[in-house]
Amino acid sequence: MTDSVLQPAEVAQAAPAGSSRKIGDVVLSLNNISLAFGGVKALTDISFDVREHEIRAIIGPNGAGKSSMLNVINGVYHPQQGSIVFDGQTRHAMHPATIAHQGIARTFQNIALFKGMTVLDNIMTGRNTKMHSGLLANALWWGPARREEIVHRRKVEEVIDFLEIQHIRKTPVGRLPYGLQKRVELARALAAEPRLLLLDEPMAGMNVEEKQDMCRFVLDVNDQFGTTIVLIEHDMGVVMDISDRVVVLDYGRKIGDGTPDEVMNNPEVIKAYLGTAH
Repeated sequence: MTDSVLQPAEVAQAAPAGSSRKIGDVVLSLNNISLAFGGVKALTDISFDVREHEIRAIIGPNGAGKSSMLNVINGVYHPQQGSIVFDGQTRHAMHPATIAHQGIARTFQNIALFKGMTVLDNIMTGRNTKMHSGLLANALWWGPARREEIVHRRKVEEVIDFLEIQHIRKTPVGRLPYGLQKRVELARALAAEPRLLLLDEPMAGMNVEEKQDMCRFVLDVNDQFGTTIVLIEHDMGVVMDISDRVVVLDYGRKIGDGTPDEVMNNPEVIKAYLGTAH
């Protein structure tokens, strides 16, 4: 039914058996979330949680409400019903600026980079929430602003090395192939040092080799940095290879939730999305 993107040896290489990663307590909880646009219901009474250090996948057919749910989590959409608990604080709606400072970063289904800027400068924008110098000091590049930029530049260079994009660091993003642009967008999100990373179809439009690379990077981010990840992805091979738990949406409703194996054997999920039993 699904083709694995990573072979068993490759998975072992990306996520070593001796990894220190441990799934922790619930860090994000979505409770009875409902979202509508006019008379169109995008999400209906959806509840699920995300545990610290896990990779939590959201899957479903086109129009299932996956991106709408991600937009609720990072504050782009405000649900009409339900509550969100993040890091112990309950809210009825999240706000993008607030959650960015609280450690939630995101990539987008459609690449949202500054095409005329270099890779390095694009990634530096991910450090905005960490910068404290005033506008004048930054404009003059004087005193604390200069010292601050040196610190942030060092962090960005670490991310560049981690994602193996040193050779394109001075290249304008608009000149890069699609797969590398996706990697730069991931780099910009990582530059913010997020506790929770939201990935909206990070492998969309990639060939097999590019997907393998991205899978390894996602696993390494989760394993080495301890970053909690919520992932939307259509490639079931990717989902089954790298996810700890999967929630399945269909027409804005939750129809499945559990481990990859549990989801793959859920009759309702098979009927609505997977098509045939494996």
